[in-house]
Amino acid sequence: MAKINFGGVKEDVVTREEFPMKKAKQVLKNETIAVIGYGVQGPAQAMNLRDNGFTVIVGQRKNSPSWDKAVEDGWKEGKTLFDIEEAVKRGTIIAYLLSDAAQIQLWPVIKPHLTKGKTLYFSHGFAVTFAKQTSIVPPKDVDVILVAPKGSGRTVRKIFLEGRGINASYAVYQNVSKHAEDTVKAMGVGVGSGFLFKTTFEKEVYSDLTGERGVLMGAIAGLMEAQYAILRKMGHSPSEAFNETVEEATQSLIPLIGEKGMDWMYANCSTTAQRGALDWKGEFKKAVEPVFKKLYKSVSSGHEAEVVIKVNSKKDYRKKLQKELDTMQNSEMWQAGKKVRELRPENQK
Repeated sequence: MAKINFGGVKEDVVTREEFPMKKAKQVLKNETIAVIGYGVQGPAQAMNLRDNGFTVIVGQRKNSPSWDKAVEDGWKEGKTLFDIEEAVKRGTIIAYLLSDAAQIQLWPVIKPHLTKGKTLYFSHGFAVTFAKQTSIVPPKDVDVILVAPKGSGRTVRKIFLEGRGINASYAVYQNVSKHAEDTVKAMGVGVGSGFLFKTTFEKEVYSDLTGERGVLMGAIAGLMEAQYAILRKMGHSPSEAFNETVEEATQSLIPLIGEKGMDWMYANCSTTAQRGALDWKGEFKKAVEPVFKKLYKSVSSGHEAEVVIKVNSKKDYRKKLQKELDTMQNSEMWQAGKKVRELRPENQK
């Protein structure tokens, strides 16, 4: 593994240079990867593996929208597309990519077919870390590994098709075969990772749940809503409030951060913006650090897992979720956003 210095902290990471596709194919040449679930991560990882030349089959519930989607994506019933139980029987590496709630529901169906010598693969540490809540305890005679791409399934596939690679974490929970380290690295390369950094199942889920509820989704949505509301109350128009809150961030500034870092973004803004941002960033950090501390405690205690399992297991979950998403979509801020996006030059007829 390559030793990389991250701001003074040295970490071992796996790059494509030291673990190329050729090596990944050699490691997995006798494996049949059964991707179970075709919802969020399933399609991207399955198609990336297939396009990279690995032996892949998909397991999905019949007569479902996801089954139909798999057919549209070129998976052939009876050849590369099977019902879930049949796919688990046929697979040697079981990529368990159902939602956390669905993993709990289907575990009694999956577990009997995890026979000695197989590998159980996750892209999230949730099920194993919170085993008391999920009741998912892998058999002792199978390898258990994890590759967690740092992005949604759509992003994983998009970056792959662009010829790039998304960063991912990896972990080994059980190494019965003594070859699990090579297997997990090969799977990481196969699904399209740019580089892989090592973690544990526990650390992956703690950081993931904190990130989703924090900077990646929850916090950024809350910050945007708060700033937009203040600007509107002070008499600014919807388009002005949206542009100064969301459009400039997503279309101009965040891409600069992604390109070369926060300092690069600052360096490419006016001196007035630089001074104000540097003066106020400390205030925001001081304000939100207690919230993040509370959030991490809620994650590590298992409370967030309990909430997720309870809510997502209800029969009307999707209906209630859609209602919440509709409320967001129909808010003035995101309706203004819809109009602003329509006015972008590339969307003009």
